[in-house]
Amino acid sequence: MRGAHFMRWASLSFALCLALPQGPLEADQIDVYHRPVQYERSHDYRVLHYGIHLTFDLKSRSFWGDTTIILEPLRDNFSECVLDAETFRVNNVATADKNQSLRFEQSETSLTVHLLRAYSYGERLSFTVYYREDNPEVDPEKYGMPKGYDLGLTFKPATADHPMLANTLSFPEGARHWFPCYDHPADKATSDITVTVDRPNVVNANGRLLSVTEKAKSNQKTFHWSQTKPIATYLFVLVIGPYVKLEDHLGNLPVDYWVYPQDVADARRIFRNTPEMIRFFNQEFGYPYPWPKYDQIILPHFSGGAESTSATVLGDNTIHDAKADPDFPSDWLVAHELAHQWWGDLVTMRDWDEAWLNEGFATYFQYVYTRHELGEDEGALDLEKKIDQYLREAHERYERPIVFDRWNSPNDNFDRHIYEKGAAVLDMLDWLMGDRQFLRALSYFLHQHAFEPVDTHDLEKAITDSTGQVLDWFFDEWVYKAGHPVLDVSYEWNEAAKTVTMQVNQTQQTSEWVPIFQMPVVIGITTASGRQSHKMWIHERHERFEFGCAEKPLLVRFDEGNHLLKELTFTKTVDELVFQLQHDDVVGRMWAASQLSQHLGDSGAASALRRSAVEDPFWAVRERALQAESGSLSINDAAFLKERALDSKSAVRAEALRLLGNLHNLSLVPFFEDRYNKDTSYLAQAEALRGFGKCGDPSAVQFLERASQVKSQGNIIGLAAEEALDALGK
Repeated sequence: MRGAHFMRWASLSFALCLALPQGPLEADQIDVYHRPVQYERSHDYRVLHYGIHLTFDLKSRSFWGDTTIILEPLRDNFSECVLDAETFRVNNVATADKNQSLRFEQSETSLTVHLLRAYSYGERLSFTVYYREDNPEVDPEKYGMPKGYDLGLTFKPATADHPMLANTLSFPEGARHWFPCYDHPADKATSDITVTVDRPNVVNANGRLLSVTEKAKSNQKTFHWSQTKPIATYLFVLVIGPYVKLEDHLGNLPVDYWVYPQDVADARRIFRNTPEMIRFFNQEFGYPYPWPKYDQIILPHFSGGAESTSATVLGDNTIHDAKADPDFPSDWLVAHELAHQWWGDLVTMRDWDEAWLNEGFATYFQYVYTRHELGEDEGALDLEKKIDQYLREAHERYERPIVFDRWNSPNDNFDRHIYEKGAAVLDMLDWLMGDRQFLRALSYFLHQHAFEPVDTHDLEKAITDSTGQVLDWFFDEWVYKAGHPVLDVSYEWNEAAKTVTMQVNQTQQTSEWVPIFQMPVVIGITTASGRQSHKMWIHERHERFEFGCAEKPLLVRFDEGNHLLKELTFTKTVDELVFQLQHDDVVGRMWAASQLSQHLGDSGAASALRRSAVEDPFWAVRERALQAESGSLSINDAAFLKERALDSKSAVRAEALRLLGNLHNLSLVPFFEDRYNKDTSYLAQAEALRGFGKCGDPSAVQFLERASQVKSQGNIIGLAAEEALDALGK
């Protein structure tokens, strides 16, 4: 991924301005179906190797040097080579042996090199490009990236938070800004990156460090990194600065963490699980970690991560103090970017519309690691949050196929559809195939296509070749089409016939893009005598199922196990919701709590929610139960909320404090002050500060002003204090 990024690219693609079929739209949604159609970029050569030699002067914000390109033509009569080259200025091109200069032209976007003769298909050739850049500036918005994204190569002056640095972000169209290349994910090449810098700076790049040499009578060092397996250009990385390298390992594999000097103590705690993550993914993927080392490098002015091969870069907000760990864990990001070393780096999307093969897989296996490390409940919550994020985008922005060839810039593809929906689709695929068959197919896919560009058809074929399962129907509706099932479910128990009859209606608006979904589903029926489960198939818009049931059900569960990506309306009685809140799995209990919020006038619903807020063994259900009660709370509930503000889980404490603040009662201010002073969580402390503002205590101004200066993860304390001051009109 790039952790929290949504980005990517295309160049020299063709746009067809046709009257396209209309996809599903709501009032203010984006019409993605009229974006231009993109095709994979055609090219007449393949690059085999880049030999990059650069010298940097960080103080003057300059770099200069040369790149030798070894390539093979993909046609006969190959007499000129067009490379992507922007920002830097080329001053010479010569044969690799430097004996003869070559004629060239450089435009704003490309470098055309005229060769000495015409070459035949597959005849290897090479040449060297000499160039320089001073004060590089790239407008990321021109490439569809957010303002402030450091596309290409960026020099960063020293601040109070970080030393003077230089780094690249080659994703998506960044490589072309620091070396001439064929800048497209389908073209993979090996590399040698040799960089000379002033001391005390060090250099990190892809692959293995072959040498560090010192120049006689100078203050410079030269670092030579070699990447011997081919990778895409957007995965090339170069980072320069006075980093401290914290060494770790998994067996003989170096696993190191490159951090600012002031972050050494916290960094070991943040990254400590990385070796075991690698071990876990080795087993899951059935393919050992494919690179000679794994580095994680901290960068400023960057959020999330970028999985450059063998050397992931991460925003420096990944590092935080121990107090922030419970509320702002970094393991999810570390696991996501690590998974990319297989999914995105070992096998790489052929073009940007196939980006889910990178991001969907990395997001899914981050969830799998979370489930493995923290347990089934935390895993279920993690996946449920991913589904909610996708559904929010589907409602508020657009629905589109996961593999979708309509986009303006590559970054258009990097959205909730490829990350979160992609992960949910893979979870369904895992369930449908069975875990052993699913993992066997993925291992086969990785072995068949290692170091190659791939598309979804390659994945489908690998599944069939390795397991015999033909799942064209699944990929057609979940990957190549848009939307998701919107289900209206109801049931009746017939006491005389001793049957449960269930009606399932798909209510989503269908179109050429959004189908009627076919899918298996598990129906669970719980009675006083026990539970029975039935696996059924849904094929039509309207389905009716009938099950024998000798007793009145206490709970009828649609999609037992929570396997389907769906929206669900399922009206139940208060008694059944209360039973579900007390006896179902985590996702079912959270859903029941939300449904009971519509029945707060019922004493049974209210008491069940209160009991769940106190007694449920999983914190997210306690939190959801509190949220469900929010519409009926008054100052008479203050004692209960104060008790919940002492919960063992910070998120529950924060929710209780938020609800206390919503009571807008001045008498609560001493409690907010006490919790701010005593709570061990930034999240809860921030809600306590907001409580001051909500309760309108004018005497709290000085207290809040002091709090606004407190350092915290993401400045959560300072922002909350400022919010409270704003509420007080100060």
